[in-house]
Amino acid sequence: MPQKEPRAHGPAHRAVVALGANLGQRADTIAEAIADLGRLPMTVLVAAAEPIESVAITLGGPDADAPRYLNTVALIDTRLAPSLLLGYLHAIEGRHGRERRERWGSRTLDLDLITYGDVRSDDPALVLPHPRAAERDFVLDPWLSIDPDAVLPGVGTVADLRAALPGGAG
Repeated sequence: MPQKEPRAHGPAHRAVVALGANLGQRADTIAEAIADLGRLPMTVLVAAAEPIESVAITLGGPDADAPRYLNTVALIDTRLAPSLLLGYLHAIEGRHGRERRERWGSRTLDLDLITYGDVRSDDPALVLPHPRAAERDFVLDPWLSIDPDAVLPGVGTVADLRAALPGGAG
């Protein structure tokens, strides 16, 4: 990881990063990845939710036989461009042994950029907000725990999205 760089001028953007791991020392990996987020240049770690456990989601749907995930969400304020931030997220994954062999397969670490301010993008290299965030209780629950007023840009409030899912209050 590069050393901290001086702050650039201009406003920071609030980004939401989802973290998940279902292989290896999950809790240690998540804690180290959160620390890595706090060391990114032009970035301040604002908050990280307590991790929760969830069933593995595969291309075929939930898989109760696969190792369970530990998931959380971190809020960061950053002056990094979204594509550059995504590059750093991939570097953190790699540092923790992430290998991209199978889509939605088990992994030592998965970092997803959920939102970057109010930016909306349909570029295949970086879709914002994350296209499946509204469907994932393992993203919405920890996010709500650290930001009860959160909004998924162009979709709705995180509280309303969570209420609409199974097990939600709606």
